[in-house]
Amino acid sequence: MDLKELIEERIAPFPIYQYEFLKSVELTFEPKVRSICRSECPMYGTTWSCPPAVGTPEECRARCLAYEDVLLIATVAEVADIANMDETLATRREHERITREVRDQFTELGRGTMVLSSEACRICESCAWPDSPCRHSDLMFPCVESHCILVTQLAERFGMDFIAGAGVVTWFSLIFF
Repeated sequence: MDLKELIEERIAPFPIYQYEFLKSVELTFEPKVRSICRSECPMYGTTWSCPPAVGTPEECRARCLAYEDVLLIATVAEVADIANMDETLATRREHERITREVRDQFTELGRGTMVLSSEACRICESCAWPDSPCRHSDLMFPCVESHCILVTQLAERFGMDFIAGAGVVTWFSLIFF
């Protein structure tokens, strides 16, 4: 059994909506994503999972390309009102739990990983950045976009559903291995 088949077998029990294996060199890094982060995201400059704390675009790209393979996973959650941000964001916690458990499957196989996930970390009520190290570096996953990767573009390229229907939130993570 090759590694891909072994991973597929191990992630089968998880409620993953869609997934795709790809090579890290297939990723497109767009530094302009950082300008969107800076101008539109209130989390910019407030957490270890977001710019500028994650490093420069060049450092982020190099960190990603240090791994050969990537597993892109998507989970979905139903909400009564997708415009209700509190309700929508509350579904993210389950996605992060699933991402962590999938990452742990790679660890059990002796594979080193790096994980990028959805939005900014919200584990702590108040992030330690920039005064102290991350309190939960084993739980915190930097945001996909913080590394200059547009997840919508990536999902589209691999035929994954970004919009899975009315009242459905789709969350994505990248597990580099």
